Amino acid sequence: MLSKPQISFIKSLHQKKFRKEHGLFIAEGSKTVAEFVHSGYVIDSIYYTPQAPKLLNLSQKVKVQEISPAELAKVSTLSAPQDMIALLCIPPKTQILPESFKQTFTLMLDDIQDPGNLGTIIRTADWFGFDRVICSPGTVEAYNPKVVQATMGSLARIDVMYDELVPLLRDAQIPIYGALLKGTSIYQTRFGREGIVVLGNEGNGLSDEVKKLVTHQVTIPRFGQAESLNVAVSAAIFCTKIREETEESNVREIKNGE
Repeated sequence: MLSKPQISFIKSLHQKKFRKEHGLFIAEGSKTVAEFVHSGYVIDSIYYTPQAPKLLNLSQKVKVQEISPAELAKVSTLSAPQDMIALLCIPPKTQILPESFKQTFTLMLDDIQDPGNLGTIIRTADWFGFDRVICSPGTVEAYNPKVVQATMGSLARIDVMYDELVPLLRDAQIPIYGALLKGTSIYQTRFGREGIVVLGNEGNGLSDEVKKLVTHQVTIPRFGQAESLNVAVSAAIFCTKIREETEESNVREIKNGE
């Protein structure tokens, strides 16, 4: 049985200020929790209902407690609570080094506001094999329960880092591709072997400071009548184009080596 202090504490983590104060965030559902169990995240505690599947390879240090579905409903962030909830430690902030951008592609997000968009972008990055997503301080928090839920477990595999984008872009010394309304068509753009793709705020796009540092302005051309394109969809299109080029390049290298 959950005590009143436990219920109060878990519910406090629904709010950003208490997540920051305690260094903990919430993940829900046995599948999502299992992803974190098999990742580098430190798990503080797990609360599960009798219907939940057994989790394997749990550390002895993890506090595990069976609770009723009614108790889970009291602390869940979901309108339809699942079978398990876990409290996880927020990783410490690490320094982003300029050389880490070399020979790879990185997604950067400039003040993305919608939790669903951020969660979908993280999930998309995971699908296409990107290692990390770098966010401006004004981007919605990655440990917001709605973001965590939207990642469907991908947050366990993607490093989501927050830092000022302008200094990072200034020191990057590799191509910087900005998603803009006016630019070269993405279908005519060659991305090569390394670069940074910057996607902007849902309503305002890229900030002026970031836009000045973009070396390649890229647009996804419109062929129909839709007014705009969702930023998470845009991220998926960029990831698809980059991976398509990478695969074509790999095939050419294999053929040339035969």
